[in-house]
This record gives sequence, C-alpha cells and structure tokens, in this order.
Amino acid sequence: MVRIATVVMGASDVRRAAEFRKASLGHVEREPAKDDWVVVLVPAEGPGAGLALGRSGTPVQEVPRVHLDLYTGEQDAEVDRLIALGAARVDRDLYPDDPDFVVPADPEVNRFCVIDTTHG
Repeated sequence: MVRIATVVMGASDVRRAAEFRKASLGHVEREPAKDDWVVVLVPAEGPGAGLALGRSGTPVQEVPRVHLDLYTGEQDAEVDRLIALGAARVDRDLYPDDPDFVVPADPEVNRFCVIDTTHG
C-alpha cells in the first residue's frame, strides 16, 4: 500500500513560498537548500506530510484543481495569523450557506482552505 508523503507545489519565488509555509505550518527544511530551485519542508515535530516547493513559471490557476486544506479549531485567529504572514483574503461567490471553510491565497497566489473543525 502506498501513502502520501509529500505534496509538491510550484512557486515563482521558492524562498518566499518556503518562508510563508514554514511560518504558517510549523514546518522546517528537511535539509538546508543548496539553491532556490527546490525546498522540501517537513513537520517540525511528529508525523505528517511534507511539502516540496519547486520553481515554476506556470501561471497560478484562479480555481486550482488541487489545494491544501488546513484544519483548526480557531479559524478566525488562524486566518488573521495567516493574513499577517502574507496571505490574502479571496473574495468568492461560490461559498455555500454557513461554510466551515475560508479561502485565502498564499503570497504566490495559491488558494487554500482553512477549515473550522468546531463547525457543527
């Protein structure tokens, strides 16, 4: 049986993307980056999927086919923290009534969801 070990994302500025993801997820670099072509991040403590950021010139999709879901019991505080780290709020007309998620975009304009685990 296989398992997801690392999610790979493209970035135009790998270093900026890595700094945002390290601060937002609490990940660390698996090993010191030798250049700004690719950076692999892993959880600082315990198990979990890694995140590899590789240089890409491909334009970001407005509605991506794949995105990250981040779970938290303190959605408002986490969204505020992520905005302070450089994320931006995304205006969406596709929200359902009473959503359990908020969609920000990282500094590379990749959208992701912040899911409220306390939402009933």
